[in-house]
Amino acid sequence: MTGPGADAVGKDSAREPDPRLLAILVCPLTRSPLRYDRAAGELVCDSAGLAYPVRDGVPVMLIEEAREV
Repeated sequence: MTGPGADAVGKDSAREPDPRLLAILVCPLTRSPLRYDRAAGELVCDSAGLAYPVRDGVPVMLIEEAREV
């Protein structure tokens, strides 16, 4: 693999959201900060109890796509 996502972390790092993007994203329901759960591949809003999926490195920030945690 070549390009910006090819580093020592491994090929899955290319599928993770950009940390700069994560710093500005908020939960669309509560406007609370999100935390990235690398193991689950989700952005979690602790205040809403929702987890938003990340597909191919792109956060899916639709409330109807979120699962309850």
